[in-house]
Amino acid sequence: MNVIYSDTHLRHDPQRFIVRGRLKRSNERPERAALLLAAARAAGHPILTPADHGAAPRAAIHTPEYLMFLETVWERWQALDDASDEVMPNIHPFPGQPATYPDSLVGRAGYHLGDMACSVGRDTWHAAVWSAHAATEAAQQVLDGEAAVYALCRPPGHHAYADRANGFTYLNNAAIAAQHLRQRHARVAILDIDVHHGNGTQGIFWHRPDVLTVSLHGDPHFCTPFFTGHAHERGAGAGLGYNLNLPLAKGSDTDTYLLALDRACEAVRAYAPGALVVALGLDAHERDPYQALAVSTAGFARITGAIARLGLPTVLVQEGGYLSADLGPNLVSALAGFEAAA
Repeated sequence: MNVIYSDTHLRHDPQRFIVRGRLKRSNERPERAALLLAAARAAGHPILTPADHGAAPRAAIHTPEYLMFLETVWERWQALDDASDEVMPNIHPFPGQPATYPDSLVGRAGYHLGDMACSVGRDTWHAAVWSAHAATEAAQQVLDGEAAVYALCRPPGHHAYADRANGFTYLNNAAIAAQHLRQRHARVAILDIDVHHGNGTQGIFWHRPDVLTVSLHGDPHFCTPFFTGHAHERGAGAGLGYNLNLPLAKGSDTDTYLLALDRACEAVRAYAPGALVVALGLDAHERDPYQALAVSTAGFARITGAIARLGLPTVLVQEGGYLSADLGPNLVSALAGFEAAA
């Protein structure tokens, strides 16, 4: 399986992350991608550099004002009095209330940056753009005839909404890949197996019947993002019934996960898409620092094997997986399991 990777992500190294009121270094570090890349290379996967696919793929998913904000905010932030070297919000619009788009850059930071895990540094935009190019390249290769391609995306993307960064993510790579596949396929499915709910992906396609969104994740009663990912969330309007959430209890093991995956795969088969995007999080692992679920390393091969047996042209897009020694072996297991069953 081809691996699409760009080293432009290396300069995106966010330093600030506020969790439980404490300021820490971000968990989303360049070393994550280095471990994944080394493991994929050692396993014999061809490593390919993405082409520059231009602005259209990201503009098909994200709003113009949001893209302009991401591209320009860091330089504009530095002109503010006593500004930090990373952009972080300190105010947010209140949900459910009228919110006027602010003129103030501080206000716009609160409007477009959804939490304290998505600071913007000097090179964040550049890294996010090339992460999206990697996802688009993988989708294009699948359109060109590859059965499956893996995009080693960093920063990840599935928490990003059309107009808001969230949870270490800025551009929604899985959504961008799905939209690119829509050039040829009337229906595309996204199957998210990250330990956290793909809230941005759900939000982007909430009203659309042409992209089925399915997410397996830690139950939001205990697992971030808390406000989304519940089983009753099914889409709205034309998209009603085209969103499926399968929340899992804390500590669920591989066998429990596979039972839920059976339901997910049944939904994908019933939808009969022309292609599939897998949001490949590796943080459901039993030794992942987040400690939400308990999938084994060998279990990832069983999971991706079941997905491969759907028999669909597939783009696998890297999402989460906290920094640990298990990250590389988990990826190798996931890719090998998919290839063995395809």
